Amino acid sequence: MSAFLRALSTNRTKEEELGGQMSFLEHLDELRRRLIHSFIFVFVAASVSWFVADRIYAFLAAPVERALADAQRLQVPIAGHTGNEAVIALSSLKENEAGRYVFGEETKLGSTLIPAGASVTARVLKDSQGQLALFTDEPLFAGNAIIPKGVRLPTELASGAQAFSGVNDKLIVTSALEPFSLYVKVSLYAAVCVSVPFLLWQIWAFVSPGLYPHERAYVTPFILLSSISFVVGAAFAYYVIFPPAARYLLGLGSDFRLLLKADDYFDFIIIVMLGMGVVFQMPAITYVLARIGLITAGLMLRVWKTAIVVILIAAAVLSPTNDIPNMLLFAAPMFVLYIVSIFVAWIFNKPRTAS
Repeated sequence: MSAFLRALSTNRTKEEELGGQMSFLEHLDELRRRLIHSFIFVFVAASVSWFVADRIYAFLAAPVERALADAQRLQVPIAGHTGNEAVIALSSLKENEAGRYVFGEETKLGSTLIPAGASVTARVLKDSQGQLALFTDEPLFAGNAIIPKGVRLPTELASGAQAFSGVNDKLIVTSALEPFSLYVKVSLYAAVCVSVPFLLWQIWAFVSPGLYPHERAYVTPFILLSSISFVVGAAFAYYVIFPPAARYLLGLGSDFRLLLKADDYFDFIIIVMLGMGVVFQMPAITYVLARIGLITAGLMLRVWKTAIVVILIAAAVLSPTNDIPNMLLFAAPMFVLYIVSIFVAWIFNKPRTAS
């Protein structure tokens, strides 16, 4: 009897070390619970994101609108009979300097609509807060209305840049319901991005029963590193990878009138940003697998040729163009991340033990 109790105690100890054995139905029930929790969290995050969906989309649309305006704009070099002609920035203007202000797009001043291309003499003066700004220096006649002298014009001198948005640098929609469905999609993707730490925690909670007790302690660094890596990857795609890719693609269509659908563009940039966010998970995943003892730096060095092929294939899939420079632009950070992952595995690797 005592031998049976000792054997039972030993089995229980082993079961605790292995995180317990679950049946197939118990695994399905656990998966169902994790999915329900994830859906609820994403739904709540999407509901909150809906109220700022227009700002999120404006942020995502900024790179392609700039590239679209550049692609549609006639490029003429500055040249003159003196050879000293130059363009100065608005921020260099001084008080009381005057010039001709041209409305780059249809603009509403108060209740009066000013057509694109209209112009008025403007002067640099201080506003009520003591900041320099542009004000009309003469009355502006617009239809049946008159804009009086001294009205502030929509230009920020401090930034040194004007937002000249012509009719060709705006994304288009083709149905009345498309803006609504687009903002719903924006809210959903924004919710997924915000929910990354929670979703990673749910994934970890699902797989943790198959780990030893001490291995479950890696959940905090895993979630922290993965969340930071995802944000860095998405930012890298937005600021580094996407602008040259957009300029290249739109440059190919410079002989045409470019009308880009807002929904198609959003799908495009989200694939790029999410793809790079996933790719940047490589060091974080390597850290966990190395701590568990499933991979080593030596193993990663031995399979480096295979890794290069996989990276090039992934870059070809993620790259929005089929040219080699843009594909290498996607592949370069993957190569760097793979090297970083080798060092991570070398530093944190240890054999897998039950304690």
